[in-house]
Amino acid sequence: MAKQTVLLTGLAGTLGQQAARYLHRHFNVVGVDRRPMATRAKDIVHAKVDIRRKALENVFRKYRPTSVIHLGVMHNPRQSVEDHHTFNVVGTMRLLEHCVKYGVKKVVVLSSANVYGPRVDTSGFISEDHPLLGAQTFPELRDLVAVDMLVQGFFWRHPDIETVILRPVHILGRVRNAPSNYLRLNPVPKLMGFDPMMQPIHEEDVVKALGLALKSGVRGIFNLSGPGQLPLSMAITEVGSKVLSLPEPIARIVMRRLWNWRLTNFPPPELDHIKFPCLVDGTRAVKEMGYAPSRNLKDTLRGVWNVT
Repeated sequence: MAKQTVLLTGLAGTLGQQAARYLHRHFNVVGVDRRPMATRAKDIVHAKVDIRRKALENVFRKYRPTSVIHLGVMHNPRQSVEDHHTFNVVGTMRLLEHCVKYGVKKVVVLSSANVYGPRVDTSGFISEDHPLLGAQTFPELRDLVAVDMLVQGFFWRHPDIETVILRPVHILGRVRNAPSNYLRLNPVPKLMGFDPMMQPIHEEDVVKALGLALKSGVRGIFNLSGPGQLPLSMAITEVGSKVLSLPEPIARIVMRRLWNWRLTNFPPPELDHIKFPCLVDGTRAVKEMGYAPSRNLKDTLRGVWNVT
């Protein structure tokens, strides 16, 4: 049988490149990303296209993908609010419109467990039915919450398209996201008097979950948890860094200055994520997708140093 075609947005990102290498053994992979790529497998197509532009439709028309994996959500906190909104929300709207027009059968969108928000009043493990409160404490999450809710609406309006939303916990590894950047600091600042439990997941397990989400019959919203949870202080020690406990007001000043001086890529507003817990229940992904993390906690945490 001829391979089916998967259109993958965010190809040039670290996670996008890993996903493309993983998927191209079983699918024809057409990657969409406005950023350049130095290297890729010869049979992976790179369409250097902005998902907000009309040129994206030409990609759908030419390659006729049967499935779409949407990783192309902007997370760079140094980008302007306007650029974030148009790229994330408007870009996702355009992508979904083309999925309907060109008969795509499966849509997989990578969201984040951060959409639930770290809160002092959260008790137990959060299920997929929990309200998305992340933007209340961290306005920069507004677009991510908006994208998640936009795709939920798409799910109900187009029941003929199998739509999957994945909400992974803190992704660690070669990715240059806030959790990995934070744990790469040394010493790592921690808020005095707070030691929340955290759930990490290895980037390779997220990639494997993307592949599982493409299976026929899989649809809905799935939390992706990692191999377990542990206190933040233990996570810092495990990656080989020292803990620097600071009173919250001082920590916020220090992180703001490091951010302004471009000495860190960890945005100061995300300090709430090292203050309060946000633990999710990943049972649904295990039962309905067959997902299980392949990396243990030690490998997952130490993956932050495998930067390319």
